[in-house]
Amino acid sequence: MLFAVGGRWDIAAAAWIFPVLLLRFTRLSRVWTGALWILLAHTAAAVFWIQESAIGLSPVTAVGAAALAAVQTLPFLADRLLVGRLRPAVAVWAFPAAVAGGEFLITVVSPFGTAYGSLAVTQYGDLPLLQIISVTGSYGIGFLIAGFASTVNRIWERPSWRGGLVYGAVLLAVVLAGGARLAFSPAPGTTVRIAGVSAGRAVTDELTATLGRITGGAAGIAAAPASTVRPAMTAVENDLLASTRREAAAGAKIVVWPEEAVKTQEAHESDAIAAAQEQARRSGIYLEIGLRVYSTTAPAHGRDEAILIDPHGKVLWTYQKAHPIPGSEKFTPGDGRVPVADTPYGRIADVICYDADFPALMRTRADIMLVPSHDWKEYGGAHTMKASLRAIEGGYSLVRQDAEGVSTAYDNKGRVLATTDYFTTGQQTVVAYVPTHGATTIYDRIGDLFAWLCLAGVAVLTLLALARPWRPAPAVSRTGTDRATD
Repeated sequence: MLFAVGGRWDIAAAAWIFPVLLLRFTRLSRVWTGALWILLAHTAAAVFWIQESAIGLSPVTAVGAAALAAVQTLPFLADRLLVGRLRPAVAVWAFPAAVAGGEFLITVVSPFGTAYGSLAVTQYGDLPLLQIISVTGSYGIGFLIAGFASTVNRIWERPSWRGGLVYGAVLLAVVLAGGARLAFSPAPGTTVRIAGVSAGRAVTDELTATLGRITGGAAGIAAAPASTVRPAMTAVENDLLASTRREAAAGAKIVVWPEEAVKTQEAHESDAIAAAQEQARRSGIYLEIGLRVYSTTAPAHGRDEAILIDPHGKVLWTYQKAHPIPGSEKFTPGDGRVPVADTPYGRIADVICYDADFPALMRTRADIMLVPSHDWKEYGGAHTMKASLRAIEGGYSLVRQDAEGVSTAYDNKGRVLATTDYFTTGQQTVVAYVPTHGATTIYDRIGDLFAWLCLAGVAVLTLLALARPWRPAPAVSRTGTDRATD
């Protein structure tokens, strides 16, 4: 289970194996004893993910881990309570519907979105399988994995290949349909050259050291004399402008800076924007810039913004991050309206980093989605993988420029167009030829209907179970003899 938590050490097969064994455990255990152990297992996995991702265990993350674990325990508890009251052919669907519904609930009621708790990201790279999320959202993968666990346990308890054949046919149909979608989808027509640029390591490290010497956090930086911070901030800005000129000269029509690419005190924000406007106008490009604005206004003491500038130097939008990271970012959230601009290169949209962990926000009619981001070494790769799911769901290409992580461009099927790792290359640039026309997906049209149907299915199965008398299901004990479950 520890190798299927959506982290940097994920193993795809582990995500299919651990639910089989945990489900077997709960069916061989007393109801509440089994549920308690499952809760502890999920809590341990969540804490492992926090440590593996170098997020840091704090009261906020600890409470979040326990809350997420509780939601993830509910499908196992539902299976344990329902399986003895339903016909086997019906009961086999209770667990997968509950898992998919639970993943959906996490994105709706928690501030964590799909950052943790989604099994889909564990299958990163298996593009034929992942195409199903263009219909069901990421919850379809959780449904299939949980369906495998439920089917194996049914065969384990009552040796019969009928259920296995049904599930195998469903999984085969999903994979074949996904493969056909990849193989027979029209080849991309017009493309646009997009360059993502991050500031060089030297100027970035110097700015980090400069800000680290100032006490008082964001408030202290906002109030610091300009002479103490402005030179290092300007060096980063100039490095980004130079990289932008270089990529524009090489043919880029859109240049993307990462989240918080330019750090500036509020009094100098207009100067930073004006310099970017002038560069966009001179180079004749669309330029997306990320700004970290330090303000003396409490409690946020600043803003996290993304600004898109057109080739005439006009600011098309100023977008503020809609989902600040719980426990670590105090920014006032933006209104959650994803900006979209019609350009000669298609409809371009923009969110910031953690926003891409919320599928409902990302369900936007666009051709190209820009995702300026700022991660760190232990989490950058995994976070970019999560964002790739949104491209398949939304039917748009996605360009994620990560300040300190893995920057990648994807097409609307999740195929990698270009990628680079901040920590393994000297030049912090990714260049991709990105299709200018997206596609409307079924998920884009119906939204989270599949997830709602799963929740409704659990409710219906519960009513059916209540209408039937309790019928203990035979299970194999540890000694190999048949016994009735408690």
